[in-house]
Parts: sequence; structure tokens; C-alpha cells
Amino acid sequence: MVRKVVAYELLSLDGVAEQPDEFVSEFDDVMRQNLGRVIATQDAVVLGRRTYDEWAGFWPTSDIQPFASFINGVEKFVVTSTAPGETWANSTVVDGGLVEFVTELRQRSGTDIGVHGSIALTQSLLEQGLIDELRLVIAPALHMHGRKLFDRGLSRRLTLTRHVTSPAGYLLLDFRVGG
Repeated sequence: MVRKVVAYELLSLDGVAEQPDEFVSEFDDVMRQNLGRVIATQDAVVLGRRTYDEWAGFWPTSDIQPFASFINGVEKFVVTSTAPGETWANSTVVDGGLVEFVTELRQRSGTDIGVHGSIALTQSLLEQGLIDELRLVIAPALHMHGRKLFDRGLSRRLTLTRHVTSPAGYLLLDFRVGG
């Protein structure tokens, strides 16, 4: 059985994915339960270099649950052409092409492969047809500036498989990505 690649992204209503701490002002219990549901099925994570560098300086000493325990313990694969400056437990630099690596990783035994943050990496995996599910948290805010997740004009059919609104007004949306 081929493992699924599941991208989890925090977005503003206008699609900005960069610096989500600027528009995700509240993380209520429904959002925490949603995140717990997403990470419960993942035993590996692929991260881009920028996200890895930012997170390696923050998450190892964080007590923000449930994500801190998850991200510190999970096997992490870093997509980069140079060695990261920070070391972080259970991290491996991806050696070789992204498509080949993710295709091979999907064939290994295990559960879902997560992609968290990592805007450019998520875009590349979407372009290559290697994202099986998008799990989005849409903030009730317009951010107006910053990198957007969906700014490359890529056409993909999505099928909504789950939708929940949190008490704070965030949309928690799961999509299956089609061809």
C-alpha cells in the first residue's frame, strides 16, 4: 500500500501562508483537536529548508502541545541543497531529487507523510502530483501581503472530504487532491 502525503497549512482568507502567527491569533480547542487528528496518522514529515531552520530553533524547547511532542519525535526529512545550520533530533537531509525521494518514501512501510508549512515545497509537490490530501486551516482574516500557497496558477481538482468551523471562526477543511 502506498502511503499518503498530507499537507497541513495555515492560511489567511486571501490565501497567504507566510508568517501565519500574524493572522492566526487564536488556537481554540477545536483547532487543537483538528491538529491532533492530522498528526496522529503521520510518522514522517518532509520540511523545506526555511521551515526547518525556523522550527529547529523553536520546537525543541517548546511545550506547545500536541505539536511539540509530535514534531520533536517524528522522523524529519529536510529538502535542501546545503546542510542545515541547526541540528534537530530525527532529522535527515534529503540527498537527490525531490520527486524521486518522495516517491521512494511513499513506498516504504509506515503511515502518512506530513508536509507542514514549507510553502515552496508544498507548491512543488502539488505541481508534481505528489500531495494526496490538503488539510487547511483558513483564518477569518485578510493578510494582504506575504507568500501565498496557491499563486502559481496550478489547476487541480479538489474534493472536500471534511469541513468544520471552530468557535473562533476558523475553517478547518480537508481536501482530497485529484488530477
